[in-house]
Amino acid sequence: MTIINIMQTKTIGEINEKIGDGSVRVVTADRMSEIVSELGAEEAAKEVDVVTTGTFGPMCSSGVLINFGHSEPPLKMQRVWLNDVEAYTGIAAVDAYLGAAQLSEEKGMEYGGGHVIEDLVAGKQLEMKAIGYGTDCYPRKEIETTITLDEVNQAIMINPRNSSQRHEVGANSTDRTLYTYMGTLLPNYRNATYCGAGALSPLSNDPDFETIGLGTRIFLCGASGYVVGTGTQHNPADRFGTLMVTGNLKEMSTEYLRGAIFHKYGVTLYVGIGIPIPVLNEDIAKKTGIRDADIVTEVLDYGVGRRERPVVREVTYEELKTGMIEIEGNEVPTSPLSSFYMAKRIADELKREIEAGEFLLSLPVERLPTDTVLKPMKQTEELPLVKDVMIREVTTISERASIAEAAKLLLETQTTHIPVVSAGNKLVGIVTAWDISTAVATQHRGLAEIMTRNVITTDSDEPLELVIRKLEKYNISALPVVSKDRSVIGMVTSDEISKLIGKRRMRRWQWKLRI
Repeated sequence: MTIINIMQTKTIGEINEKIGDGSVRVVTADRMSEIVSELGAEEAAKEVDVVTTGTFGPMCSSGVLINFGHSEPPLKMQRVWLNDVEAYTGIAAVDAYLGAAQLSEEKGMEYGGGHVIEDLVAGKQLEMKAIGYGTDCYPRKEIETTITLDEVNQAIMINPRNSSQRHEVGANSTDRTLYTYMGTLLPNYRNATYCGAGALSPLSNDPDFETIGLGTRIFLCGASGYVVGTGTQHNPADRFGTLMVTGNLKEMSTEYLRGAIFHKYGVTLYVGIGIPIPVLNEDIAKKTGIRDADIVTEVLDYGVGRRERPVVREVTYEELKTGMIEIEGNEVPTSPLSSFYMAKRIADELKREIEAGEFLLSLPVERLPTDTVLKPMKQTEELPLVKDVMIREVTTISERASIAEAAKLLLETQTTHIPVVSAGNKLVGIVTAWDISTAVATQHRGLAEIMTRNVITTDSDEPLELVIRKLEKYNISALPVVSKDRSVIGMVTSDEISKLIGKRRMRRWQWKLRI
């Protein structure tokens, strides 16, 4: 356990006394940066008792633990659905955890756990279906009924990862639109998206977790909540700290909680969090004086489907909020996935509650770690790459070639795909046996007339799993392998992938026989 040891010029108890008698001095985080700039940290610490922060954004790692009560006769739930969205039941008989990102079995990406949670808070009646395997003490095997939030015993929001210290910026270097948890990313760096409330964000104002820790009282979706520990993927060593939070769903408001859809990606829950920062000393005052210009993050290329994505550039939240940043010499529009309006509204509401004596501060009973580093998943089997399976001797054809020349080349090479290259040997298209047969039937003459110009490609170091996804997504059977300058260095085909998978399965089968 980390012992709380902070140099103090005032205490939480003294601030709470001021809250009680109405003399407390509270400002929002955006105003505090102005005060620190005008007066300096020392004077600001004397003038201000509490700084309120706020954030409102998509927080997929959120959910609700629900106790439904027992049916007659009783049922031990093996599976349960609310409005066709499944909740996890691997705990007690009638307890279930509904995750915000769980999809509807009927509506898919058009409805999910986040929407169910919002509908519960809104007082709507939900369809509930549950099944069980039947036991002596839980003989019932199925039930269909309806529920509302008032009719369940408990509904406790427990969010494993909320309120990230900062977020990376999403951009896309490819020539295709990408649908991600960073929203829709347009091709060729035509937009950039980002999350977080900048200088209003809670952990930006307490980066060393001096006042935010286990037991800190917070504003959570309109109700009082608490920090219950580090969030998952807590990585303060790289300025990616996170919080695990909890609160009573029955006290929350849909003003600060909304289900949402990320187009062609999935569903999420927008969560509103506000955390008061007690200004106990000059050092804390200085940290709460942070400005958007002080918060630096990275623009990442989501066109690379790897855990470690390339950093395009660094950028500040001040730049992001202008609505335009520069990438590779071009002006790129930026858009926030979080709501600055709602973040400020939450900070203002928390300020009002403190000034009205409705919200007292709490000192954390344990400080959150500041040296945690995020570890990657352990993988017991090496992931095959394109270079492990690609055909290296590839025949190409000039874009100036005729249909007849292409047909002859297909016959000679016994292949079904030929990359089309420019005079500089750069990939400009691809032609297939189907294209050639269709062209002959329709009496086309030039290859440039029939080739596919928008070619799906790969590189030699791309994981084969991502290539398989491309083949399935675009309903194709081969991809040119290109270098950074778009020279063709190989081909990868579904046939070669099938051969590799077959060999790997055979090796695993032989290994199992040995043991």
